[in-house]
Amino acid sequence: MGRRIAKISATPGKTRTLNVFLIEESHYFLDLPGYGYARAGKAQRTAFRALVKYALQREWLRGVVWLLDIRHPPSSDDRAMQDVLAERETHVLAALTKGDKLSTSQRRTRERELREELELPEDQVVVTSAKTGEGIVDLKEAIAGLISGATQ
Repeated sequence: MGRRIAKISATPGKTRTLNVFLIEESHYFLDLPGYGYARAGKAQRTAFRALVKYALQREWLRGVVWLLDIRHPPSSDDRAMQDVLAERETHVLAALTKGDKLSTSQRRTRERELREELELPEDQVVVTSAKTGEGIVDLKEAIAGLISGATQ
């Protein structure tokens, strides 16, 4: 967005709500709670899945920006999310975060591996780093294309 709009916590998985942001008076961004490292009980995980399914049923949903840590293989929760997104035929932009934590060759290798594991085309995967700004322009362009319907 070019500015900080979401509140973040130092503790991964602490957010438990769906946050909605109105952008440019015409688009909404939904920020769902993280699930990969959440220390949540079975009831909370069930509630989270119901929240995701509810969000994905929106008629005007253009797609999902799926944040995945480039350093880790897809977890069982990532696989479950992948199944939900595929079942709903949701367009996905996978933003591989923390790209600055790996060397250039490691980033390329991990990007290819994750793209293959998640069965996503090259144009749906962007390596990013909030720290260095890597990939942010590419991600913004991909989101703009998604919003305009160019990638559907």
